[in-house]
Amino acid sequence: MIPVDYPFNPEADSDRKVADPEADALLVGAVDLHQHPGPSPFPRRMSILDAARDAASVGFRAIVAKSHHHSMVTDILALRSAGLAEVSTEVYGGIALNRTVGGLNPYAVELALRMGGRMVWFPTLSSAAHVRHHDGHDSGFPSPEVDLRPNEIISILDERGRVLPEVQDILSVIAAEDAVLTCGHLGVDEAQPLIDAALAAGVGRILVNHPCFVVEASVEQAVAWARQGVTIEHCIIMYFGRPERRRDLGELLTFIKEVGVGQTVLSSDSGQKTNPLPVTLYRRAVRGLLDAGISESDIRQLVGTNAGQLLLP
Repeated sequence: MIPVDYPFNPEADSDRKVADPEADALLVGAVDLHQHPGPSPFPRRMSILDAARDAASVGFRAIVAKSHHHSMVTDILALRSAGLAEVSTEVYGGIALNRTVGGLNPYAVELALRMGGRMVWFPTLSSAAHVRHHDGHDSGFPSPEVDLRPNEIISILDERGRVLPEVQDILSVIAAEDAVLTCGHLGVDEAQPLIDAALAAGVGRILVNHPCFVVEASVEQAVAWARQGVTIEHCIIMYFGRPERRRDLGELLTFIKEVGVGQTVLSSDSGQKTNPLPVTLYRRAVRGLLDAGISESDIRQLVGTNAGQLLLP
């Protein structure tokens, strides 16, 4: 059975007890586009309602609940009568186009968005880049707690490198609903033609997820995407999560400097059972950026303003 308890982990979040009013003030109005609450086949340490309440406790404006396996839009709707409607933080969902939702399925996209979803993630677990990245080494990615059939790669391109007709159909739905397209875990070789096709289809909100993880995009590539009007997301779990898995903060600072604050958002990408809570990561990230010399106004853009403008119509 999928676990239904999501215990607070005082060890992973012990620094929440340390007073930091300067950082806390910058969290008011924050928007996290990338949280992983339960229910999920993967082990999670918080429910959607837990995540919303924790975010509201420090003044977040909105969060997005993401599952690699199903659309959380209906979960969110069901929770409104169970306490979610009373939480001050807005909660949105979307759909990730992996095998468990039928892959590149325009019917599922249409349903998710017209039921209130705001984001469409192109293949994550089912992308060739994801499978390639996780084969043969410990990437830290969780394993399902329920039996699922083996994952199969989904490509968005035909044998000639052209975007598939079903992708074009999905892009037309995203454009019509003015929703956010994210490239998911597609590598650069698939993300670029997807972005080009999305712009041609009239999609106005495009996000590249964690260019340094799985996607393997260079700073130069991220700059080129930003020139196309794409927003670049960096996941702060990679820089402020468990010490043994942290990347060099200088990498993040370089991306921000070259791409520009205006085209960059910071998200948590957290909720996994062994990781700090999203709010914990945001507190650490704000403190780290302040200590690195990033201005308060830039931090507000990175953790709230930019994501809010991308997410909300």
